[in-house]
Parts: sequence; C-alpha cells; structure tokens
Amino acid sequence: MKNFIQPGNIVDLTAPAGGLASGQAHLFGSLFGIATTSAAEGQRLAVSLEGVFDLPKAAGDSLGEGEAVYWDGAAISATSEGNTLVGHAVAAAPAAATTVYVRVKN
Repeated sequence: MKNFIQPGNIVDLTAPAGGLASGQAHLFGSLFGIATTSAAEGQRLAVSLEGVFDLPKAAGDSLGEGEAVYWDGAAISATSEGNTLVGHAVAAAPAAATTVYVRVKN
C-alpha cells in the first residue's frame, strides 16, 4: 500500500521539557509511551506505544492482575479520577511494591 508509513507500535515523538531517559514513561498528549532511547528536550525519539513494561507504581496502591491502570503523571495508579487509562496490570502488585508490570496499549 503506497500510503503505509509504519506499523505504529513504535513512533517518533518529541521529548518534553526536561527530556526523557530510556525506559521512562510519558504521556504525549493522549498517547502514553515508553522512551526507547534517551533524548534532550525538543529532540525526536522513538517511543514504544505497546508492550509489557515494568513501571513505577504509586505508593500505597495495590493492583490486581488484569486490573485497569492509570498514569498520574509520575507513576501507575489504581485511581481513575483525574488520571489517564494506559493499560492493564499483568501481575499483581501489593501496596508495598514500587513497580508493576503493565501491558501498555494505546
């Protein structure tokens, strides 16, 4: 197909203020993704929009396997209000855990 550009699971986006480190999660408008490389503010970088990632979890939140998870701007949260749905937990994470495995899918 002559107008096909790419599969779309990894896309090039612009690093936000402060830049991004490889593996860092970020909400680009309404697209949630994980930086595949590090980039300074304003630089283009490849961002993975789907897959399973070990991401920081909000302190005190307990997440069950298969539970919908939300991005609070810094970590994965169980709280939907004021946050953005970004995927589902693929493993349970107790309140004491600092990370959770998340299946990201935009």
